[in-house]
Amino acid sequence: MHKWSSLAFGARTYYRPIEAAIRWAGLLRLEPRILETLGKRPLPEPDDFPRWPLLRLYTDRILDGMAHGELAHGKAGIVREGVHLELNDPALTIRHVDLKSWVAHYYPGEKPSFLFDEMERALHPALNPHSLSVLLAEREAAKVELAELRQAHENLRAAHEVLAKDHAARVAESDNAREPGSRAESTYLNVIGGLLSLLLGKSPGGKPYSSFTSQEAVINALVAHHGDQLGISKSTLENKFAQARRRLQSR
Repeated sequence: MHKWSSLAFGARTYYRPIEAAIRWAGLLRLEPRILETLGKRPLPEPDDFPRWPLLRLYTDRILDGMAHGELAHGKAGIVREGVHLELNDPALTIRHVDLKSWVAHYYPGEKPSFLFDEMERALHPALNPHSLSVLLAEREAAKVELAELRQAHENLRAAHEVLAKDHAARVAESDNAREPGSRAESTYLNVIGGLLSLLLGKSPGGKPYSSFTSQEAVINALVAHHGDQLGISKSTLENKFAQARRRLQSR
């Protein structure tokens, strides 16, 4: 006998109400003693089994379910619709399948082992085949959505890499465009050197071409008027002026 089978806990095709209550209360090993004590009485008295109060509770629940038409019942395992049966009839029986459905509906938190196998008892009371199928469908939909999101992420990452490379290439191209070539730099230095020699030079008659008497005076004037512009600083101007003068002197 497999340990997970409800047959191991006294499952039958049908039960008398007290037999079902005995199994529900986990007192199967004491069934002969209990049945002998009760005789033909359908419901144990509180003083009959004071150590097992659940036996009376479960018997009362079963009889109450039958009395209110919630739990189908009959005789010798046969249920006949429209036939009125006395609840104290010793031949009264409940089919296993009807009892299982009734317990699952009205007492979902309780899953006696003679009605439910180990797997069924492990399931949460709110779970049923329909809810399980819904959960599985939602899980599959979530997996598909996750796969789509991952693919979208990969696409965005690839697009970002392309844009980053394109931006880097444009920046490099722009920097190269801003950097003057050797020919252009020579031209600029010649112009600067020529202008500087005029500013500090004199005419053939000895008259100064400008009021500037020194390179420092020219630098101070440029910084004073245009010091907020790129490259107009004392150190840069001194460096560029020195390069310009050396270029003109080397010719």
